[in-house]
Amino acid sequence: MKQFILLFICISISYNTVAQQSTLLEGYIQEGIAGNHILKQQGFQVQKAVYALAEAKALFKPTVGFNATYSTAQGGRALSFPVGDLLNPVYSTLNQLTRSSAFPQIENVNEQLVPKNFLDYRLKTQMPIINAEIRYNYEIKKQMISLQQIEIQVFKKELTKDIKLAYFNFLKASQALGIYENGIKILQESERVNKTLIANGMANPTVLMRSQNEISRIMDEKLAAENTRKNAAAYFNFLLNKDFQASIAIDSILIGQEVPVFVGSGHGHREELDKLAAAQQINQTILKLNQSYKKPKLGGILDLGSQGTATTFNTKNFFALLGLSLDVPIYAGGRNLQKIKQTEMEIASLGEQTKQVEEQLLLQNTLAQNSLNAARAIAQSKAGQVATGQRYYRDLLKRYKEGQANFIELLDAQTQLTNAQLQQSVARFDVWLRYVELERTLNN
Repeated sequence: MKQFILLFICISISYNTVAQQSTLLEGYIQEGIAGNHILKQQGFQVQKAVYALAEAKALFKPTVGFNATYSTAQGGRALSFPVGDLLNPVYSTLNQLTRSSAFPQIENVNEQLVPKNFLDYRLKTQMPIINAEIRYNYEIKKQMISLQQIEIQVFKKELTKDIKLAYFNFLKASQALGIYENGIKILQESERVNKTLIANGMANPTVLMRSQNEISRIMDEKLAAENTRKNAAAYFNFLLNKDFQASIAIDSILIGQEVPVFVGSGHGHREELDKLAAAQQINQTILKLNQSYKKPKLGGILDLGSQGTATTFNTKNFFALLGLSLDVPIYAGGRNLQKIKQTEMEIASLGEQTKQVEEQLLLQNTLAQNSLNAARAIAQSKAGQVATGQRYYRDLLKRYKEGQANFIELLDAQTQLTNAQLQQSVARFDVWLRYVELERTLNN
């Protein structure tokens, strides 16, 4: 099948992909892949497909079986032949002429047609000589293994993306918690300054109450941030198949590293398209299987056995039977033609589905690139706001200590600085999140 070419972006700076840059995150990814239950299930499905292929291959080989039948009956139709009545007078005359008893008297024959005390046993060997169905069935089983393997690759890529996103969400929550803790320290420092100013008669005692209220507010927001961090950690550990309370190492490299910039262009493909291509190939083989109904089937038979009375053993009862069986289809009411048309419709449907997926993947790539560009621009804007807020807060704090600014202005500057730092942290990790999503659209 013609592979769909996706436009994707190459990394032109010294940074590699996120997984390559951070050995810690790469270790978490490998741990998640190794312990994932769904991947283990799919691994069993692949092994099952391998066994199914071995079963299909065995159909080319002869089958050997032992069959024994014992039967006895009484009554029923019989074959009567008066051999005694015909020969006994002759035998009597011969005995008189020869003055001997060399010719004994015999009974009439009365043999029932249903066998009595009859044993039939044989070693039966059957082998297909010409059978297109067996050959196409083998091809289908082999193609099913490829389909299962592609599904595993698709899930691995999605799991890798989910682990990266979960880890960056955890880092974002951790950074937010740190910003709240730093904000509390700043407010506590303001509280200490206020106490000194009040003691020296340079400030109204109400500013102390306002400072304490603000500390309480930030403490509440810190508790909410702690809960967010716990939930992010629980989800990350869930993806790694670990205890939800397990500790998570924070990668300082990723926190301090700028997000790589994508430039240039290249080519790539997605396993989703490979999966559809494999499904198309399987249906093409099914179509050939359905069309093979016109071909005759030829098989060989070899029987080695014995037939006779169970109470006696006679080597003359042994036999060997060699034969050929030929099956030529003539008429089946059009059922086979309807199967062929159904398969053709399935192939056509998969073709349209492939075109739709190609367009969806292209759209996904375009949206991911746009989202990354927008997130990067927002992060750069927030960085400037933090720098401005820090300068504004330092200037107001100096003026407040000198009695040239009131506490409301200082408190407002503190709040603006904390909010700007939070927004910068969120924006910066949003860039990482958008980066991971774009990375996935490029099949990395």
